[in-house]
Amino acid sequence: MKKNENGKLNILIIFAVSLLLIVLLVLIFSDTPLKTLFFFLIGPCINLFSFGNMLNAATPLIIGALAVTIAMKAGSLNLGGEGQVYFGAFITTITALALSHLGATGAIIAVILGSLCSGVLGAFCGFCKAKWNTNELITTFLLSCAVIPIVNYLITGPFMDPQTSLLSTRKITENMRLPLILKPSNLSAGFLIALAFAPVIHFFLRKSKMGYEFRMAGINELFARYTGINTKLNTVVSMGLSGFLYGFAGGIAVLGTYHAAIKEFSAGLGWSGLTVALIAGFSPLMAIPCAVFLAWINSGARIAMQNTGLTYEISLIVQSVIFLLSTSLLIKNINFKKKKE
Repeated sequence: MKKNENGKLNILIIFAVSLLLIVLLVLIFSDTPLKTLFFFLIGPCINLFSFGNMLNAATPLIIGALAVTIAMKAGSLNLGGEGQVYFGAFITTITALALSHLGATGAIIAVILGSLCSGVLGAFCGFCKAKWNTNELITTFLLSCAVIPIVNYLITGPFMDPQTSLLSTRKITENMRLPLILKPSNLSAGFLIALAFAPVIHFFLRKSKMGYEFRMAGINELFARYTGINTKLNTVVSMGLSGFLYGFAGGIAVLGTYHAAIKEFSAGLGWSGLTVALIAGFSPLMAIPCAVFLAWINSGARIAMQNTGLTYEISLIVQSVIFLLSTSLLIKNINFKKKKE
């Protein structure tokens, strides 16, 4: 109970500091601070279009945070989200294009296949850690850096749509796209899927046998091994599930929002998912409000920039401070736990 209270307090601290920082930066850099604050803070909720687009932007952040969480609970950290989201989106797109005659069934097959391919990337890094004790931070990051230019080549080369000015593949057919749920915004049913995933991952980690083994290994791998838990297998499985979720986030982005694999459209999603997971203290359920909060900051900065000329870089400054606060509070909690032990 005390751990949950500390986690919620950390989240409130991060929210409060972020809001104070936004106000301070606007007062310093804006010639019309009151107008700018209005568009920054209220703009994302001022109409259905802005509100829906904000929630739509939160969709991949929720799933990305869950991807980080499931690996972290098992004692690993997946830094390959950028490549895994991008790879999953690309595989989903080309599969959907090939199975366009199957409609919704083809879309389901496409997103599952794309997620599985990204899951293989994560599982491979988990295997390297389990087999040779390689650092998963390095392997996931380097593999991601290798995958991105390969997908770039495929999108702008063999699979590029010659009939568009964008660097992208052909668009998937309308019968494979997720329905919009808050027109005229881009909010699709993908948001509802992301909301459903959070309690599923929470239940898996808290109530299932494998989830319990993940958490035990994350708390103390040596003790878990002595109790008969196959920590090496769990490392591979947890990293595979993490990659699967990242790939699923990319697939949902294609089916619900972009309808094609656009060159580097997912840039930043992996790191943003990590940021949300850090704010949430690696709690699956808290990933939802934290993702909406981060999407709100990004959306507010963009709307303020369009209406007042405020630079969008203010959003990046706030995100940097959020990341710093999240990691410092995490390290503080870890050190406190070690002292108690």
